[in-house]
Amino acid sequence: MSAPSSTLHAISSVAPGVASPSTPSTATAVDHTALDSGRMARLRAAIVEAGCDAGLFYDPTNIRYATGTSNMQVYSLHNACRYVFVPAVGPVVLFEFKGCEHLSVGHPMVDEVRTAVSWYHFIAGTRVGEFAKLWAEEISALLGPDARDLAVDRCDPIGASALGEHGIRLHDGQQAANRARMIKTPDELDLIRTAIDGCEQGVAHMRASMQPGMTEQELWAQLHAANIAAGGEWLETRLLTSGQRTNPWYQECSDKTIDAGDLVAFDTDLIGIGGYSVDISRTWIAGAATPTSDQQRLHAAASEQLEHNLQLFHPGASFAEISQRGHIPAADIHSVTNAAVAHGIGLCNEYPLILNRDHFDGGGYDGEVEAGMVLCVEALAAPPGGTESVKLEEQILVTDTGIERLSTCSLELD
Repeated sequence: MSAPSSTLHAISSVAPGVASPSTPSTATAVDHTALDSGRMARLRAAIVEAGCDAGLFYDPTNIRYATGTSNMQVYSLHNACRYVFVPAVGPVVLFEFKGCEHLSVGHPMVDEVRTAVSWYHFIAGTRVGEFAKLWAEEISALLGPDARDLAVDRCDPIGASALGEHGIRLHDGQQAANRARMIKTPDELDLIRTAIDGCEQGVAHMRASMQPGMTEQELWAQLHAANIAAGGEWLETRLLTSGQRTNPWYQECSDKTIDAGDLVAFDTDLIGIGGYSVDISRTWIAGAATPTSDQQRLHAAASEQLEHNLQLFHPGASFAEISQRGHIPAADIHSVTNAAVAHGIGLCNEYPLILNRDHFDGGGYDGEVEAGMVLCVEALAAPPGGTESVKLEEQILVTDTGIERLSTCSLELD
């Protein structure tokens, strides 16, 4: 089965003295039926475009994209306990964790709910092969005798072998899902804006909470609390550091005490309202201190990188072009730990990943920016072997004429 690519694109704990975070003031009423049906239409089109008869999805973000349902999202990231069968045409069957079937009965995007056949070792023990065989028989029956091409996002060798015994040909389901999720529907954009508003209120709460003497972990907890209070879900990383722990970047928060005058750098990396991810970075000065000249230089360099690279995004721009034209700081403050110019984002970090020119030959790939993409553009000024760094990141929407900055909270140090 095949279809032109145009088919897909046509479907279009709180610190003392600090107030508790509030529900986002700009939250909009989301038509979840329209949201879910729009996403399902894009996914079915992507399955057809991949030349497949159906898709089988285990990644909880793909299940959510397909059906609008969620259950034990973090647990199911590392335990294959939920999956959904999405035919190009026909009824969608959600296989739910045993005992949780009632959670999704009657959902508009789910035609049938069945109990998942789990065969990962923790559940199946010595019976892995037996349960995998039962699982494969059920999937084969759903495909039917004349349909043998299946897009699967996750499948270990035991499962692949069991499906192969039924003559089922496996295709890359993650690529199909990425193709669908790459362009956001109008309903998705409404929810993304609400999620960003909720995150930014949490960031404001965290900034109001920040005071010398608290630990990095205590400060990071403020964003967790605000995210949950607003209806968000979880944080994918723990990227908040202070002082000398800001360099090199990619260290997670610790029990280090934040001192007055420290730079405090963080990356939200959170799954917020409606399951949509918000990924912005800011760097602040702790306490009432005036930034030093070195700190100001780092901030100016990261700001220059960010503002230059934001202007590179427009429909038709190639990933290779963006990489080559992208600005990177001077050698004495450029760290190779920041490989990305930008990456896609939706229910989590998504396709594409556009690498800086000093990483592109080793791991980059080409593609084309399209209207409707939501991206996060990154900047980092970090002297190799130095003591501090500045990390900045903005979330944007690519429009027909350029970009719309979706994140709005201050980029200033103080």
